[in-house]
Amino acid sequence: MLYRRFGKTDLVLSVFSLGTMRALTSQGIFCQTLEKAFKLGINHLETARGYGNSQAYLGASLKDLALERESFYITSKIPPSREPTKIRIWLEDSLSQLQLDYLDCLAIHGLNTWEHLEWFCQTLPIFKQIQAEGLFRHLGFSTHGPLPLIQAAINTGHFAFVNLHYYYFFQRNRAAINQAYQKDLGIFIISPADKGGLLHHPPELLRELTHPLTPLEFNYLFLLHDPRISTLSIGPANPLEMTLPTGVIENQAFNLLEEIFDRLERVKQETLTEDLCSQCYQCLPCPENINIPEVLRLRNLALAYDMENFAQYRYGMFEKAGHWFPGRKANHCTQCGDCLPRCPESLPIPRLLLDAHNRFNVSQSRRLWENEI
Repeated sequence: MLYRRFGKTDLVLSVFSLGTMRALTSQGIFCQTLEKAFKLGINHLETARGYGNSQAYLGASLKDLALERESFYITSKIPPSREPTKIRIWLEDSLSQLQLDYLDCLAIHGLNTWEHLEWFCQTLPIFKQIQAEGLFRHLGFSTHGPLPLIQAAINTGHFAFVNLHYYYFFQRNRAAINQAYQKDLGIFIISPADKGGLLHHPPELLRELTHPLTPLEFNYLFLLHDPRISTLSIGPANPLEMTLPTGVIENQAFNLLEEIFDRLERVKQETLTEDLCSQCYQCLPCPENINIPEVLRLRNLALAYDMENFAQYRYGMFEKAGHWFPGRKANHCTQCGDCLPRCPESLPIPRLLLDAHNRFNVSQSRRLWENEI
């Protein structure tokens, strides 16, 4: 296992962190998964108030394994709130379930809107107070929000780390990575397998394009090749899923990345030709609140790399996931044309939106974290 400094927290974390949302089948499976993680050298665990029984399972498992408290680091997360009393109650409840006296890191879970940032600034005194009491050591935030909001939150100077969505197939937050690094924030990449492209179960074409790496190995290496990134979340459902990431480290296959980059880019250009969206975001805002860049990103991935299942999964979250995944589906396009003169590629955006909707509009199941919306 490799270890990196987590920004100004000065914690030294394993480059893979154990996310605990998926290992909720039973207490026994959870404990086995946790034990395997520790054996592989993982020393950072991430949980959240909104992750079902995760905190209770983690607390019981840590007690069963009888580990020294100084041998691991825990991040837990609470939702944004304007009510100081809720913040204290939620944190104390988390500590009770985890059977711990303090958290190494506390994160605002889903600082996704400008209102959330305003609430945080209003309740900053309570965070400082409970931090001074020793209930947590370092404060950060996770976010599914737009880039300008993420940058504004980083610029407050009140956070020591950030949990970000950033992957090979979603590089919109690159500027936030750079900004966080310049301000010495720990950078924690969340959900690189799932939100990164459903890479546990990739299409055959994508497997061929990333060969000799698997798509998941490729995404991990893309992220670990960036020294600004401290740690990546992995979310195994059971101990068997804990084997792949450490193999990536041992192989040290960074020299393969450029060849794979070129292959992926060439196929994307050849497949999409004049319909390729460059993700400049200049088409926004949309009068109908359609997240045009995201819809067209999903279309890019589906057509270029056969990532249809991923596109359907993400597209199905529109109009269901609230501030976690804002925007309306593309069938709300009225063909008003507001976006057309702003597009540097002169894309036929209304036609592409309708095509994406017809491809991706399938029913979706409810996600665990939606309980917090």
